[in-house]
Amino acid sequence: MDYPNYDPASPLTPLQPEELQALDTLLQSLQASHDGVMSLDGVDGYLTALALMPAGPAQPGGALPTAEWLPPVWGGDGPQGHAAAEPFASKRLRKNTVVQLLRHLRHVQAELQRPDDWQPIFSIAEQGADEWADASDWCAGFLQAVDLMPSAWDRPDGGPWADATLAPLLQLGGGLDGVDTPAVDAEGEPLDFDDPACVDRLSRAVPEAVLRLQALLAA
Repeated sequence: MDYPNYDPASPLTPLQPEELQALDTLLQSLQASHDGVMSLDGVDGYLTALALMPAGPAQPGGALPTAEWLPPVWGGDGPQGHAAAEPFASKRLRKNTVVQLLRHLRHVQAELQRPDDWQPIFSIAEQGADEWADASDWCAGFLQAVDLMPSAWDRPDGGPWADATLAPLLQLGGGLDGVDTPAVDAEGEPLDFDDPACVDRLSRAVPEAVLRLQALLAA
């Protein structure tokens, strides 16, 4: 299936809150009947990695075709002509979703150029006056994008994944093949992903990890 190429110089038209809500609702509805569909925060993490990826779609002359990175958002395209594999109710809905994802990638790309403005989309749970962040899906989406082209992230010095600042990203995202993921947090405490406080602590360290990764890739 043909998809439009991403243009990193395209006009900046961020998705409005109601558009993000509609995209979230669509993804949740697709998850009910199709395997591998990302959540909205997973998509945001996925697109953030694509915005940072060396030789990725957001880079001049990027080597990753749209058809390789876009369909994984909805679990991939099935064999052509098989209606059961088509997740979208109409061609118009598919086209609108593709346009929204390209717009959001452009928005994330622009925000990362102004790190103080960048706001990743994490799940937030409220318990009374407390708010617990959970970036697990976000990090899983980020690492799924890394897995599309692992060699693109290799650096001459052997990095960047050995940098200790990146540990929360790896820990919450489930790790990467061939990369050691610490079994303890920054304070040396064992990880307990069933503990909202532990997940919250790791999640709040993820933005720093991503900006550190951005700096390592630019060095």
